[in-house]
Amino acid sequence: MSGHHGHDCHDEHNDGHTHSHDAPLDEVPRETLWGMIDHQNVVALNVVQQQSILKPWENRNDEEIYLESDADDQMIIRIPFTNSSAKLLSILVKAGPGEQTPAKLSLFVNEDAMDFEDIDQKEAAQELDIPQSREIGEYQLKPTKFSNVRSLTVFVPSAQGADATRIYYIGFMGSFTKLSNQPIITVYESAPRLADHKITGIHETLAKQQF
Repeated sequence: MSGHHGHDCHDEHNDGHTHSHDAPLDEVPRETLWGMIDHQNVVALNVVQQQSILKPWENRNDEEIYLESDADDQMIIRIPFTNSSAKLLSILVKAGPGEQTPAKLSLFVNEDAMDFEDIDQKEAAQELDIPQSREIGEYQLKPTKFSNVRSLTVFVPSAQGADATRIYYIGFMGSFTKLSNQPIITVYESAPRLADHKITGIHETLAKQQF
């Protein structure tokens, strides 16, 4: 496993972290940014096979498609948005199982070319501890750090004991503004449930697989 491991393993429901159960998704209108992601240009580094974990909400529980790290337990996923500046409110994640769960996710805003060689020289906008769970977890993001996002890079520094990390799903809640200065456009989806904690991975067959 990698030497970047900086966090201990956490139980499924450690309320001391940004993992939140406070706002049931079935009670509040939610916004999904799946349609604003530039899926053809999503890239995952150090993975066994390029597959898209940035799935539509209705496919969030699909465990046949996932990203798994290759040479070690580290992984980088670069997620660009299409001609838009996104305001990210939260990230949805489903990972695991067990020790294959990322110890944490480090999020970097508008770092389009970041790779493993320069990751240690950059400061993450936010780091999220990921508890072991087979459900989808929603993690609230800092409003001041994620108000003008053209691309998001997700770095997985280590797994929670396994030699490889696995992510099934990554998704985003928020709003976006077209770069042409059009008014903010909100895309709503029908009542996803926070109880379905799942990790939305982000990655696409390199510029070939389209969703």
